[in-house]
Amino acid sequence: MAHAAKTDGRHQRSERSRRQIVGALLKLIARGEMNPSAAQVAEAAGVGLRSVFRHFEEMDTLYREMTAQIEAEVMPEVMAPFVAKDWRGKLGEMVERRARVFERIMPYRVAGAARRFQSDYLMQDHKRAVALEQAALKAILPKTILSDSDTLAALDLVLSFESWRRLRQDQRLSPAKAEEAMRLAVQRIAGA
Repeated sequence: MAHAAKTDGRHQRSERSRRQIVGALLKLIARGEMNPSAAQVAEAAGVGLRSVFRHFEEMDTLYREMTAQIEAEVMPEVMAPFVAKDWRGKLGEMVERRARVFERIMPYRVAGAARRFQSDYLMQDHKRAVALEQAALKAILPKTILSDSDTLAALDLVLSFESWRRLRQDQRLSPAKAEEAMRLAVQRIAGA
């Protein structure tokens, strides 16, 4: 019985340490450190560098855990059924949702983009995210737009994370102004 309690205590400490490490990575990136080192993560988590690599073999493993945590937070909103019945209404709802979700995940997507050319995992994660965005868009559009490759490509571009990042970071628009710009572009492209 004492051995089981001792093992359980070690497991709880290990899980707590693991959560601290992931939390430290999230905080560092949220504060603007787009490519934190394992040493920075260890310091922010209040653990030794060896602890970081005991829990995460490499930084990609840590980024995987971070991605899973962020997805657990945002996927319920991404996957929620639309209230609108027609495709134009759904497109309007999609603009609102993407604005909220993209704003929430922006620092982490930017950090991933900064590292994705050195990481097979992050490159695959980027491709998966883009494919998910495209599939969600295609699922609500009518055949007339789906068969018009130029209009479809334009809508995909305007509703992409990259467009949101550009509106927010490069053009320095507020979240409300960025959402309005995205909505206007979508309406003009879709012929609203």
